[in-house]
Amino acid sequence: MKNYMTARGIKRRVLIVDDELINRELLGAMLSQTFEIETASDGQEAMMMLTQPDADYSLILLDLLMPVMDGFEVIERCQADEALKRIPIIVMTSEKSAEVRSIRMGAADFITKPYDMPEVILARCERIIELSEDKSIIRSTERDKVSGLYTRSFFFVYLRRMIHRLDRPMDALVLNLDRFHLINELFGRGEGDRVLACIGGMIDEKLTQLRGIACRSESDTFFIFCERQEEYEPLLEEMQKKLAEFAGSRSLRLRAGVYSCEGNEGEPESWFGRAKLACDRIRGQYGSLTTRYNNELYERTVFHERLIGDVDAAIDNGDFVVYFQPKYQIQSERPVLTSAEALIRWIHPELGFISPGEFIPLFEQNGLIRRVDHYVWRCAARQIKRWREQYDVTVPISVNVSRVDIFDPELEKKLCDILDEFSLTPDELMLEITESAYSDSADRLIEVVGSLRDKGFKIEMDDFGAGYSSLNMLTEIPIDVLKIDMQFIRRMLLDDKKLGLVRLVMDIARFLHVPVVAEGVEEEEQLNVLRQMGCDIVQGFYFSPPLPAERFGELINQECQGKEETSC
Repeated sequence: MKNYMTARGIKRRVLIVDDELINRELLGAMLSQTFEIETASDGQEAMMMLTQPDADYSLILLDLLMPVMDGFEVIERCQADEALKRIPIIVMTSEKSAEVRSIRMGAADFITKPYDMPEVILARCERIIELSEDKSIIRSTERDKVSGLYTRSFFFVYLRRMIHRLDRPMDALVLNLDRFHLINELFGRGEGDRVLACIGGMIDEKLTQLRGIACRSESDTFFIFCERQEEYEPLLEEMQKKLAEFAGSRSLRLRAGVYSCEGNEGEPESWFGRAKLACDRIRGQYGSLTTRYNNELYERTVFHERLIGDVDAAIDNGDFVVYFQPKYQIQSERPVLTSAEALIRWIHPELGFISPGEFIPLFEQNGLIRRVDHYVWRCAARQIKRWREQYDVTVPISVNVSRVDIFDPELEKKLCDILDEFSLTPDELMLEITESAYSDSADRLIEVVGSLRDKGFKIEMDDFGAGYSSLNMLTEIPIDVLKIDMQFIRRMLLDDKKLGLVRLVMDIARFLHVPVVAEGVEEEEQLNVLRQMGCDIVQGFYFSPPLPAERFGELINQECQGKEETSC
């Protein structure tokens, strides 16, 4: 027999509501061995008991015909209250029409008067309580604990039920909070959860108006499936204002992408994938809060899907070509070639040259960048070995380690295996990480960098100054080289503030005892200013564009022949 005790060892509580004392006593006698029984003589008294702070009822046995407040009104009030709605109600009546009406209003079951055998009534009460508690467990897994909205999995279950009954145009919305990770990192996860709960509450308030459903899909991303609206900008503006008031900051920004669902075409997940593409399009753009998926985005999506599908063939066929941009030490009398950076190019057999700015962010989003990075690492290592054999000189090569690579548990092993394969030392294959990797996951990056440096790898901080976290990052991550973002170099002669920031970076590097590499040097005046500031190394079109391996080998040969200033 099932134990009808609560987790605290107390019997589950049943409320019997009937204006006839004999009925209350009779039912109480039937059930008191299994449940804790409380009684009320009319609906009004029952509602007072149900709304007490310590009220914790597992079942209501409710007579329908009572003075003061009848059972129908009790059902109606319970159904209108979220807390009371969860308590199952069994009605007690002798009228068939009343049974049907009460079930339609929300009652779970009915007991016919005069009462059946005690065993039958007890069994029905036990069954209804079990069903109610099972539903409660299911309900708790349906809801995201932070936002109060559906979980992603249940959202799509309900969405699929809805679409077969829809007779009106619907939209799929993806709503995102820009730079939410800053809240967690600066103020803690508790504050981040409060912000997410606020957004979830605002969305929930609007669902009746929108006639839709919603979920929290992941950390700071929400999905809404709703009746089509002419525009969503006013809705986002209202939510933005409330969020700013709640968080005490106007730096938090909501944005939404919208996909118009036509009929039942495609899978629901693909609708939200397209809405997310639209949402991503306005990341960092402060002119508007919403945008719709359109033909341009569709064509871009098709293009991206093709690129993703062609990656394996590109690696196998050598369509990815690694170029090398030389770096020069400029503090000597004559600039000296010291090292190079490996840069990938994609020469597609049908589409031609594809910009790294097109495919690298795409591959970072879906994890393919790991394969591409590994390909570049091996190509760079192979060239270091070849040039050493050809010219009896070692030219260290810097390779990119992406944010995705940082989370690869095999990262260190893969790099060390490459060193072993080509008989290299760790300082010959230098590793570039970007400042943005720190803002994504500081703890993980600190751990990985520390482990790689212990193995002897040199770490270059790329694009320094491009992100928010630079100074804080330098106190936590041990680095060997600081690379100034090329945007500062290109504009420093046109903007005194940029020039001042470049000087500041030089001072910081001197304090840390690390050399500085300036990227994007294109003019002699830039070179002279950097030399005067004490910059150690530069790279850019002033000296050379990125070169294919054969031409870079010729450059090494030129450096080694007839130039006494070089180390060759």
